[in-house]
Amino acid sequence: MGERRRIAVVGVTGDVLGKDAIRAVEGADLVAGGRRLLDRLAPPGARRIPLGGEGGELATVLDALASETGTVCVLASGDPGFFGIVRALAERLGPDALDVHPAPSSVSLAFARVGLPWDDAVVVSAHGRPLDAAARTAAGAPKAAVLTAPDAPPEELGRELVRLGAQHGRVAVCSRLGDADEAVVETDLYGLAAGSWEPLSVVVLLDGPPVAPAPVRGWGLPDGRFDHRRGMVTKAEVRAVALGKLGLPQAGVVWDVGAGSGSVAVECSRLAPGLRVVAVERRPDDAARARANAAAHEGTVEVVEGEAPACLNGLPDPDRAFVGGGGLPVLEAVVARLRPGGRVVATYAAVDRAAAAFEVLGHLTQIGVSRGQPLPGGGVRLAAENPVFVVWGPAE
Repeated sequence: MGERRRIAVVGVTGDVLGKDAIRAVEGADLVAGGRRLLDRLAPPGARRIPLGGEGGELATVLDALASETGTVCVLASGDPGFFGIVRALAERLGPDALDVHPAPSSVSLAFARVGLPWDDAVVVSAHGRPLDAAARTAAGAPKAAVLTAPDAPPEELGRELVRLGAQHGRVAVCSRLGDADEAVVETDLYGLAAGSWEPLSVVVLLDGPPVAPAPVRGWGLPDGRFDHRRGMVTKAEVRAVALGKLGLPQAGVVWDVGAGSGSVAVECSRLAPGLRVVAVERRPDDAARARANAAAHEGTVEVVEGEAPACLNGLPDPDRAFVGGGGLPVLEAVVARLRPGGRVVATYAAVDRAAAAFEVLGHLTQIGVSRGQPLPGGGVRLAAENPVFVVWGPAE
């Protein structure tokens, strides 16, 4: 009986490979791995099988490796036996068929970058696993590392940890470890939740002083604090009432549909930094104003240009939504996407639209504002603004 064919599994971190790993790669007739690793390391004459993305599903790749008669090498990032492809290969082909050449794992590199040991850390992966389960495990650990993924990025992990009441005082987001462009950014849980991070990262969570919500810097900001188009801004008094009716949670998703200047979205981001705030606006010039207003107020707002309700299809379902534009079809589309226990607030200048919205949401009030203006000869007069109807619900 001839010797059983073996498969080399080579871990890659940065540009350093051991001699045995180099020989395994250079002598392969077929090389499987992520496209970036294949482009960097696959020898010119070898056949390639991409792993990941369209056509690179794990089951398809395993079938190809099982039927291959030539010399095979599988490339993987870091230590392929640590939440890596060794598990799937061993289950399909048997552990005796594998020659594993590990590199430092992403978790070991992450803790090295923050200068701490990790033999007492809880390590959990969100790759192909429910994010909420990973977050629950990490939330109760004084020291933890979470491997994030494109469908479970670091900011989603942060929002879930905030929702769970995690008390980690120090957070490090470690990305592209071992590469020339690696990044290690230190923040806190609220910064993690509000940021936009490399999806494939290691998030290190460390205990510290109890995390307090970011201080509120006022709400119902004056209209003049926002760049807007000819008065097209939700007035400060109406905005203050709408924000109160929204009852913002510390984490979750908020939509501002028909955002205009983005004033409501910006205030939501300031009040609850752990929220993911999405502003939807059909006019490119107003969308640009919303981005500028968010930057000016240090708010984290994603601005989506498009016509509602069609452009809502690709957005995550909201926990809260403010509707400042569009007719009844837009409101109904927003309500249909609302998560359980969520709330929608809408404003209207026309009583017929407000009445129709009341039938959907169940609560309505009218806001009449008169602002003081100086008289030429001294004294003050009250100048009435147009009344605005605020509708919210669903009714409890």
